[in-house]
Amino acid sequence: MLMGKKQREKGAIWVWLSSLCLAAILTTVAVMLLVVVRNGVGVFWPSRVALLTLDDGTRALGEVMQWQTAADGKGRRVQLKIGNRDLYGLDFRWFDEVAIRQLTYPSAAVCVERREHGNFYGFLKGDTAAAGTAADAGSALRQRFLATWQDVKAQAAAAAVLQSAASRVNGSRESLRLQLLRRRYHGLPDDSPATRALLATDAELKARFTALVDEQGRLLGALRQHTTTFVDAGGLEKETPVVDVVRLHQPNAMSFAAKLGFCLGKIWELLTGEPREANTEGGLFPAIVGTVMMVFVMSIFSFPLGVITAVYLREYAKDGLLVRLVRIAVSNLAGIPSIVYGIFGLGFFVYGVGGALDRLLYPERLPTPTFGTGGILWASLTLALLTVPVVIVATEEAFAAIPRGVREGSLALGATQLQTLVRVLLPMASPGILTGFILAMARAAGEVAPLMITGVVKLAPTLPIDGGFPYLHLNRKFMHLGFHIYDVGFQSPNVEAAKPMVFVTTLLLVLTVLLLSSTAIILRNKMKKRYTLTSF
Repeated sequence: MLMGKKQREKGAIWVWLSSLCLAAILTTVAVMLLVVVRNGVGVFWPSRVALLTLDDGTRALGEVMQWQTAADGKGRRVQLKIGNRDLYGLDFRWFDEVAIRQLTYPSAAVCVERREHGNFYGFLKGDTAAAGTAADAGSALRQRFLATWQDVKAQAAAAAVLQSAASRVNGSRESLRLQLLRRRYHGLPDDSPATRALLATDAELKARFTALVDEQGRLLGALRQHTTTFVDAGGLEKETPVVDVVRLHQPNAMSFAAKLGFCLGKIWELLTGEPREANTEGGLFPAIVGTVMMVFVMSIFSFPLGVITAVYLREYAKDGLLVRLVRIAVSNLAGIPSIVYGIFGLGFFVYGVGGALDRLLYPERLPTPTFGTGGILWASLTLALLTVPVVIVATEEAFAAIPRGVREGSLALGATQLQTLVRVLLPMASPGILTGFILAMARAAGEVAPLMITGVVKLAPTLPIDGGFPYLHLNRKFMHLGFHIYDVGFQSPNVEAAKPMVFVTTLLLVLTVLLLSSTAIILRNKMKKRYTLTSF
């Protein structure tokens, strides 16, 4: 009893409570990550396709999603992803176990991933498995289809090259249009030599653009002549252009190595591909680029502003009422809801600063805005204001942790206050400064509300960074992983079918934040080892 009393007096009970709280938090985070990983990574692995034969003779084909107790509490029921949205109008269907006469996994069943209408589950027309008999998974019919599909994919790649070339020509035409618009705004006549040269160049580009578009249309028209017919479980036929087939596989006949290759291909598509099917399928490359670029642009403004402010408050400003009020204001700013920053960014940056830039630099383009509308620059500046208080507080704490004797020793050796700041204090405080930067970066990467009104969009036709001059286009709208989660999870017309993409995007956002934060943490630890440990 005496020992227990001494332990309580020493605060041991609070240590144990803190440990229990930390363990609970870590457990919660681990469970959350486990749920996200399980539901996210599982999307890439090809699931077996089940064929259900019901008591009434009808058949259904699709992926088994889950089993659960029936609504009346008697028996079970199964949820089947039947796909074939263009035929059935729905992606999922429930079947009572008592109504299922037979459940098999035919090796010849194919899963066709299409550009529209989701997956198609069925058989190639002419496959004997469609009639209920066994078929060779490597039949000549499927081999012929795969050969045709590969040829069509090669020609579709050529059409994509033509489309890219047409886009570049169209971009050049747009640049010429803006030059002509500026000249006319300033009253320059159209019969001047410079204007005539611009018009002649535009005519040449127009002819080239028309030729590229016509060639692309001819090629795509020829590609759509190649079709194949699939048959669903009930014998209903669906003719599909081969060019619309993104991927075709037979999950029930695939080996482990084939499934692993399929999974890696899906992951590669996710990281490098473009979204399709209202963002519920395809890749997330534009959203990844938009998220990372926004964080970097935000950091360019947030980090220096926060550090300079903290240095002034801690090292130069005299302690008084005004400085105390500023510190209170900074602390309060860290707790303001993010949507308030979004409203401020819309009013001040977009309509205020952006509108002024349009009137000053681009008056000939008005009323069409250039900077007076949402874009990645204004979204980044809004998040910079949101995260500056975090950087200020962390930087001040880092400077406060440095003993006063270090400053006095540096000054006593003849260093100026600026030299002491640059060569002694900033290196020693850098680990704490980077801690604030990591917290700010992690918060900015996950914010969505301010972005919705300052520049983020559901689908961006072009990236904020590309190969066209001036290469970095800060006035463009952009995609963001956080907004993608909101859009797919809550705005999709088919929420149930879009649920896997929600988990995949969530996992990707978490990994992106971890990658950015880990890079900063490694840099922080190196600086801490170099400066902090050798300073005493």
